Amino acid sequence: MEPDPQEYPVDGVLDLHVFEPSDIGELVPEYLRVCREKDILRVRIIHGKGTGQLRRSVHAILDRTDAVTRYETAKDASSWGATIAFLKPEDEEA
Repeated sequence: MEPDPQEYPVDGVLDLHVFEPSDIGELVPEYLRVCREKDILRVRIIHGKGTGQLRRSVHAILDRTDAVTRYETAKDASSWGATIAFLKPEDEEA
């Protein structure tokens, strides 16, 4: 029996710690899509430092997402524990 889906706030910060790693392949692109709908064009994705596998997975997703113009590791204290993705406005072709 699967649990009921939970609402997750779309405010430009996606903390992957509360999700299963197997969910990010669908979760990250969908979150980015909704951010664009809300005109949130700078998105912080918190993946943690750990072994780096989750970061690499997030970066691979961002690499193949047309709506992403660029991304970089966070420049604050979280350093490579978070990635900042910059998105095209929704009225631009993705």
